[in-house]
Amino acid sequence: MGLFGGTFNPLHDAHIRVARVALEQCELSKVLFIPNGIPPHKGPLRGVTGEDRYRMVRDAIERYARFEISRIEIDRDGPSYTIDTIRALKDDYGQGICFIVGADRLLDITSWREPEALLRSVPFVIAPREGVSGEAFDAPPFDAAEIHPLRMEEVDLSSSWLREKVARGEEIGEWVPPEVAAYIAKHGLYRNRERTGVRST
Repeated sequence: MGLFGGTFNPLHDAHIRVARVALEQCELSKVLFIPNGIPPHKGPLRGVTGEDRYRMVRDAIERYARFEISRIEIDRDGPSYTIDTIRALKDDYGQGICFIVGADRLLDITSWREPEALLRSVPFVIAPREGVSGEAFDAPPFDAAEIHPLRMEEVDLSSSWLREKVARGEEIGEWVPPEVAAYIAKHGLYRNRERTGVRST
């Protein structure tokens, strides 16, 4: 089982592409999307709720038989920590789990809770990001981890860029699943900048 955590603010086509490539290349049974509750490195996100982000992901992945979604972090009180989620889910999936993440986020793992324990806890499946060399993961602390880079083009689409486009009144249907575009339009999300200088992946 591949655990795919993220703010998903909003979910976009690159998230779906990463999940599909991970399914195929890593021979996963399923991918479990886990929208963050309160991301500790970002704080509360104004103008959009955890429930909004959960519903956008849920609606967008419904068509994929091997995609599922979890409320474990959305329903958790306080900040969401990846190590807590992995520990909570490990026993639920006897076949084993791995964690899917962008290379840029993994590179910043020393700012996460219990980074050394986290790196030893599960294999990591990483999506390439512009400006992040694969050689960066040959050095400590990553040499203690099992890391599987995905063979795909670099991901260069960001949620913050999409939010900015919506705030300017521009269409984003070219870069997000139709269910996400419809939800954003129906509920008027991102019409006002919810945070300044926050980058979401």
